[in-house]
Amino acid sequence: MLLRWGIPIAILLATIAALPFAYIAKARVSTSTKPRLHGWQDMDIQPMHNKQGETELFRDKRLMRPPVAGTVARGEDFLDTHLWQGRVVGRNGKLGWANAFPPSLTVDRDFLDRGRERYEIYCSMCHGYSGQGDGAVHQRVMLRKATSQPGFDAWAAPASYHTDAVRSQPLGQLFNTISNGKNNMAGYRAQIPAADRWAIVAYVKALQHSKPADAAGKGK
Repeated sequence: MLLRWGIPIAILLATIAALPFAYIAKARVSTSTKPRLHGWQDMDIQPMHNKQGETELFRDKRLMRPPVAGTVARGEDFLDTHLWQGRVVGRNGKLGWANAFPPSLTVDRDFLDRGRERYEIYCSMCHGYSGQGDGAVHQRVMLRKATSQPGFDAWAAPASYHTDAVRSQPLGQLFNTISNGKNNMAGYRAQIPAADRWAIVAYVKALQHSKPADAAGKGK
């Protein structure tokens, strides 16, 4: 009798024991709109509010708190508009694009080498190593368009640094474009520190000086 029922019971217990492993294996390769089971909460799951929502914690019920009146940021001099925005106060008393590098930065060979390194990491894939707007991403898009692959008709070619329009831009304007982006180009303020953005500006100007423009405003 024991042998008769022992084998089915053993098979049943082995099947039940394998169920958790089968469930885990299925969960690793499947997708779902529901969150995964989370046995240990720790600090991974916390009560959260939507941006610009309401809360009962404050009298005005505003979730996003305004700056405290009369306070300024600590740690870095964010009031230096030259360093952080590429703007300086002109003779008319208004902010305009800076035509020089911030005095707090030392523009030397090391600074230029740093700019080249950062440029090749963040910029060269679109604008190309020589700054002519012929980077690897642009070349790949052109190749796909040439083979009539759909989805690339709206591609906007990266700008060349060797046109008159870009050559005439003040240093501060170039810095602003790197920081905040322009047209379809995203800004890199979150990824690249301010000093490195200025170093990229220095390298872009070096590229422009190394490749004179022709009468049509294009690099030779």
